[in-house]
This record gives sequence, C-alpha cells and structure tokens, in this order.
Amino acid sequence: MLTVVLSGLRDRWASFLGGFVALALGVGLLATTGLGLSATSHAPERSPQRFASSPVVVQGQDRLTLDVRRGPDTVPVERRLDRPQPVDDGLLHELRARWAVTTSGGPDAVGVDAPAAEVRALVGDRARVLTGSGRAQADADPERDARALVGLAALLGTSGGVTAFVSVFVVASTFAFAVALRRREFGLLRTAGATPGQVRRLLLAEAAVLGALASAAGCALGALGASLLARTLVDGGLAPAWFTIGGPSWPYHAAFWTGVTVALAGAVAASRRAGKVGPTAALRQADVDADALPLGRAVLGTGLLAAGLGLLVWTCATEPSALLRRKTYTTLPMLLITGLALLSPLLVRPAARLLRARGAVGTLVRENSAAAVRRTAAVAGPVLVTVALAGTLFGSATSVTRAKEVEARAQTAAEYVVSGEDLRPVTAPPGAVVSPTGATSLFVRDGDEAVVKYRARAVADPAAFAELARLPVTAGDLRDLDDRSIVVNEEFERHRVGETVEVWRADGSGPVRLRVVAVLALGTGGNGPYVTLANAPGASVDRIDARGTGRAALKAGGGTVHADAFEPPAPGNPQSRLGMLLVLGIALVYTTIGLANTLLMATAVRGGELASLRLAGATRAQILRVVTGEATLAVAIGTLLGLAVTALVLGALGAGLAALSAPVALALPWAQVGAAAGVCAAVAVAASAVPAWRLTR
Repeated sequence: MLTVVLSGLRDRWASFLGGFVALALGVGLLATTGLGLSATSHAPERSPQRFASSPVVVQGQDRLTLDVRRGPDTVPVERRLDRPQPVDDGLLHELRARWAVTTSGGPDAVGVDAPAAEVRALVGDRARVLTGSGRAQADADPERDARALVGLAALLGTSGGVTAFVSVFVVASTFAFAVALRRREFGLLRTAGATPGQVRRLLLAEAAVLGALASAAGCALGALGASLLARTLVDGGLAPAWFTIGGPSWPYHAAFWTGVTVALAGAVAASRRAGKVGPTAALRQADVDADALPLGRAVLGTGLLAAGLGLLVWTCATEPSALLRRKTYTTLPMLLITGLALLSPLLVRPAARLLRARGAVGTLVRENSAAAVRRTAAVAGPVLVTVALAGTLFGSATSVTRAKEVEARAQTAAEYVVSGEDLRPVTAPPGAVVSPTGATSLFVRDGDEAVVKYRARAVADPAAFAELARLPVTAGDLRDLDDRSIVVNEEFERHRVGETVEVWRADGSGPVRLRVVAVLALGTGGNGPYVTLANAPGASVDRIDARGTGRAALKAGGGTVHADAFEPPAPGNPQSRLGMLLVLGIALVYTTIGLANTLLMATAVRGGELASLRLAGATRAQILRVVTGEATLAVAIGTLLGLAVTALVLGALGAGLAALSAPVALALPWAQVGAAAGVCAAVAVAASAVPAWRLTR
C-alpha cells in the first residue's frame, strides 16, 4: 500500500501541489500564532519606576471586594478601581512617626524605608503593602502590559481560527475535485479487483503522507516566521517593545498534528465518494456531472446554512448587542459560508444559465459551466470564502463605526463640543448653556452572582445637561437627575423609573442607593449610566457641550473645540484593523492557491475536449476565451454567493441596531470586496489560460 501511495503522489505531484502548499502555509501560520499566543500568556515583571528606591510601598486600596454566590457558596470577587484610594491620614502619620516616608505623584501611595514585616504589622488591612516587583503596582497604569497582551491574544487567536477554517475548506475542496477527476482511475482499480475499502484507504493514506510532509514543512516555516511576526507587531505598535516570541515546543506539536488532522478530515468525504465508484466508471467519457450534490453533502450543507441563519435570528432576537462584537461577525459567517459552499453545486447550474452572451464563445462558456458543475463549484467555493469574509468583516466593522458616529452626533444639541483631559471651567456669557461632564465608573451587583463595572459619565450641571442632551430616553426625565439619583440604561437589572439601584463609586466607596429617574435605550453601547459629580469622586471634566457661547471662550478651557457635529474617535483599535486585514490576507492567499490548483488540474485534463474544438474550426484565441470565460463566470458566481452571505450578516446587524434603538448606517465595503474579487479573477484567468495555451499549440 505504501509503495502505491508514494508512486501515486510522485506521478500526480502537480495535482497535490496546491493542497501541499495550502496546508504547509496553514501549519506555518498556526505554529507562528501558537508561539505568539504562548508569549502572551504572561507579561514580564517590570521594575518599579515610581518608588524604585523604596524597599516597601504602602498603597491605598485599589480593589473593590464584594461577596457573590457561586452555587451554594459565597465567595469574594475583586474588581480593580480606576482610582486607588488615598492612604489614610492617620496611617500616614503613624508611618512617618516611625520611619522615613517618601511621597511621589499623589496621595494614593507612599514609599517606606523599613522592614516589610514590621510595616505589614502596623498597616494591617488598612492599606496594601507592596514589596519587590509588586511595587510596580503603584506606577501609573500598571495594567497596560496586560491589556496589550489581551488584545494581542485576541488578534492571534482570530487569525489562527480563520487559518484552520480556510485551510480545511481549501484542502477538502482540492481532494474532492481531485477525486472527481480520477473517476476512471478508480474504476480501473475496481475492475482489477480493488474493494471500496481499499480505494478509501488509498486516498486516506495519500492524505496522511501529504499531511505529514506539509506539516513538517509548515513547522519549519513557523520557526522562521515567529521572529518576523514579533518584529512586525512591535514595529506596528501592536505589542509592547519587550514582546518576543519563542521558547515552548507545544505550538509545533499542536500545529503539526492539526495539519495532519486537517488533511485527513479534508479527504474523508472524498474517500467515501471514491469508494462508491464502480468498475463501469472506467468506460465513461462524459463530462456532465449528474451527481454533483450527494445526499450527505446536501443534508450537511442545509443543516449548516439553517444553523447559521438560526443563530443570526436568535442572536438578533435575544442579544442584539452581540452582533456588534467582532467575535460574532467573525465566527457566525463561517457557518453560512460553509453551508452555502456545500450547496453551491445546486446553485451553479441555474446561475450559469443566466449568462446571455451572444455567439459561439458565449454559448460554450454557459453550457460548459452548467455541465461541469463540480469544476465550476470548485472554483466558486474559495471565491465565496474570500468575498464573504471581506464583506462581513469590513462591512460589519464599518457599519458599527458609522452607527456610533451618527449616534454620537445625534445625542447633543450643542453648537460646540470641547474634548480633552482635565478641562478647565469655562465662563459662559448670559443666555449661554454649558454642560461639563467627565468619565467615571460604577460597580453594580447583577443579581447575587456577579458584579458589573459600568463606564459612566459624571454630570456637573444637571439642568444644562438635560437641556443639551438628546439621549434615547425610553422612560423618565433627564431633568430629574440630582445627587441622589441616577440615569441607567436597559442593561441594568433594575431599570424602572422609581426603583433604587445600589452602586459603589469609582474609588470603591459605597454602597450608595440611588433612585432611577430616567432609562435609556442600549444603543451601540455608550448610553449611560449618568450620575452627578457628587457620586464620581476623582472624576475630571473631559468634555464640555456648549450653546450660545463663542469658540474663543471655549478655547480658554483647553482641549479641542469641535464645531457643529462632534465626531468622536473611531471606536476600533489598531489590533482590530490589523486583525481584519490579516484574516482577509489569509483567506486571499488560500483562495489563490485553491483557484490555481483547481484550474490547473481541470484544464490539464481537457486536452481531448480542446482538440475537438480545434478540429471543429475554433481558433486558439477562441478556445482561450472559452476557457478564461468559464473561469471568470465561476469567479462571478462565487462573488455573488459571497455577497449573499454579506447581505444576510449585514441585514441581521441592521435589525440588531434597530432593536437597540441605534442608528442603522450599514456600509458595504466595495473596495475590499472588489479587490478580493479582482485578485481571484486575475488568478483564475491566468491559471486557466496557461495550460490551455500549452494544450492548443
């Protein structure tokens, strides 16, 4: 068996080249991303900066600890505060009475030159005692490295997931089409006495050998690409300067065995079909595909398509805000893409019949594409993946961004908006309305089992705020906001006007019981809650809405003055943008490999058909137009199917935005979709024209 497998791979290396390259690249990317993910598991210990010369640091409490229910037990849950509490004056006096105390950068922490054990005995539970590398917790923004690694892990995880998905798709498509081209060979094997099981084992053995060789090559590529990835991420500002990749060997093992599994998984369906080929297949010459959509493929495709549509509808009905998250619009389309790709042979023939080109060339393109369903579907499938990913990823991200921008513009009646850090008070002329607000946070219990941290806004002048704000109020009145009340959104567990909400403030003080005076629709996620400055200790003004005052007076407060429509910064981040480009790049690379491999194989076996056309009087130029026209038509069909997936996802996103009472501002990324389709068309034309030119010499 092994001899037969190796000789078969050697004799038909060209037909396996595309699958080998796709799998090797996939394993290489998986190994690289695995190494990157292992490097994001923990941040290195940073040396203290603020209190580098102090052996012990006493810091005010920077965490809120509340008890929650976990099944039958009660356990404490910690939430980090935006602003650590100051060191108690009494404790500070005791420390200074016994040791040398250093203050730096604020009242939240002090350095102490004393033995750590003695300091802990004195402090008790009144503050935190930090030693060694833990002193870095008193530095400014100690969580910045951890946040950077979380975003980086999400980027690499998404890229790895899409790599696995697309590689399975391309490898499975390659094996399936290769089996379709080898029907006569399998028929001869059956005539020679081979059993269906032997034919299946032959294909699976070929897949195992191909998978092992490609995976080994991919691991070598991964080792080379790891350092390049680290440099690219650091140079692009997506990873801290200290970020490096390397060390553990488990990513290589995971990538290798994933590659072998992908190869076998891609060959399983093809091997079953090969086992069903009968001895009489050796006598067949017709290229018409009568059984291009077996029952199993039809059932699986229908199930995946129904599951994708069902999840879209269910998510839109139960949690529409989830449709705005990158994780959702990255993963959900994969079900729709796979389902539609499996059902594509059912759609190819009627789609090809729609072509109304005149002349012999147009007729041949239409009829050949409709007859050779497997070939047309094998080309359309990879195009569907790329166009759908380009449309759903960039379309969803752009639509969410636009919705947030439109929502932000509609939520103020101000003529000017000033934004910046620590804005100074503005003197308003008579008749003017000025509403300063600042960022804060609130902690609220969600039942007995969770503590939720909300990003909130603190209002300095409730009357001015109510006059200028145009928030989506569903109940209550913004004018009733005062120091004993709160404006919430529909996400709060208690969100009826008149109910009381128990909150802990940004510095951990509380609980404070505040009465709900107004309820806001969820929108795109930035609606509320709102409190007054009395319930936002430490908050500084970072936005001023103004009407009836001049630009010059507003500039005196510092910051940037925006006229008419206030356009906030884009809610996305560099990791998100790079992640989408990386996903699209992966899909495009695999698509070009799949297209080139499929069309090279398909055209190479059409020597007799093309020779018949020459004998019938067709010129070489006409034959090339027929072959390239078929490839272009298949790309067009794949593009239409990809646009159909995009329309479904964006339609669900629009319904979700409407359910959230947010602006519906859908956008189809024509540039990205057009670029993806254009690259696919160029590769398809070249991959079909080159072998056709050689065959018609």
